[in-house]
Amino acid sequence: MHIGICDDEKNIRELLAGKVTKQYPDADIILFSSGEELLLSDKQIDILFLDIQMQGRNGMEAARELRKKDKGVILVFVTGVEDYVFQAFDVGAFHYIVKPVDDAKFEDVLYRAVSEVKSQKMHEKEPEDKCLMINNGGVHIKVMIEDIVYAEIFNRKIVIHKTDETIEYYGKMSDLETLAGENFFRPHRAYLINFKYVEKYDASTVYLEKGSVLMAKGKFPEFVKRYMKYIQRKG
Repeated sequence: MHIGICDDEKNIRELLAGKVTKQYPDADIILFSSGEELLLSDKQIDILFLDIQMQGRNGMEAARELRKKDKGVILVFVTGVEDYVFQAFDVGAFHYIVKPVDDAKFEDVLYRAVSEVKSQKMHEKEPEDKCLMINNGGVHIKVMIEDIVYAEIFNRKIVIHKTDETIEYYGKMSDLETLAGENFFRPHRAYLINFKYVEKYDASTVYLEKGSVLMAKGKFPEFVKRYMKYIQRKG
């Protein structure tokens, strides 16, 4: 496990390195004193603890540049202010820790980050031949999961929207969500969307290749986090 720590304060670098070593003695720890040094490095990093307010190139700028060449690194911001939370979502941050660093909080975030790295390495891409069989008035229709742009609940039916047609059937959205897997997301209880067809989004609406759906209040942070993970997987 390769864990990077980027902070322009030596005492913070050493403090975090000590916490990592205590929890994962065998971890390979790489220290960086600036955003510039981080971006010039060609070392593999699985998890990066990154300060935001640094001299020169700040952590948010460094994160944006890093994402261009490494979409899979797990980013954890460690900073003295909370002002950058939503910007952190934009670069696919895994978590955001505010200084002074609480031991229990750090241990929990590091454990979950390590688990995420292991999950990514074991992850196998969704099979492209996954399909849904629909009985529509005695007619059996095969729907490829990857071809679903989004599904919605309407008049007690599930309406599947593909790029070229719409299909209705009686069923449970929760069953379709389970079958569809992690490449899909429910931004609202009435909708299930395919990340593949997302074109743009804001805090209230997801705009797809065909149509748009509402974003429920409180779902936006989770949506951004999941969508960023999807982008990282697809690379």
